[in-house]
Amino acid sequence: MAETIDSRLAALGISLPAAAAPAANYVPFTRSGNLVFTAGQLPLKDGKLVASGLLGRDLDTTAGKEAAKYCAINILAQAKAAIGDLEKMKRLVRITVFVASAPDFTEQHLVANGASDFLVAVLGERGKHARSAVGTAVLPLNASVEIEAVFEAD
Repeated sequence: MAETIDSRLAALGISLPAAAAPAANYVPFTRSGNLVFTAGQLPLKDGKLVASGLLGRDLDTTAGKEAAKYCAINILAQAKAAIGDLEKMKRLVRITVFVASAPDFTEQHLVANGASDFLVAVLGERGKHARSAVGTAVLPLNASVEIEAVFEAD
């Protein structure tokens, strides 16, 4: 039997949360043709931030990678809400990773690996994607990381 996205998630001990509702005047995802665009997802677990503050001041790179992984989990929850069954996902096209960073922090790309590595582990070949990792002064709710994604789906 072929591995599925759900079986990979289960093997990693991950169950997807309910997709987060928008906190303002926007929608959590939009679909245009076969592309699904998620709104930025924060590193939430059980409705609470798993990491807040600036990388390089309040958090180290390892904590940032873990926060990025939680953003990726929430991206998959939004993707499931958008397309119903994650097996309908043809591929992850791109992610943009925003990292709240102290001025001298230069490891945004390593923080982003927390999401990229997780998404490839769960999605397999479909999870290989283009990416940008951007340092920023502050993020909503003092989150350490926020990630948005673009998927192609059936």
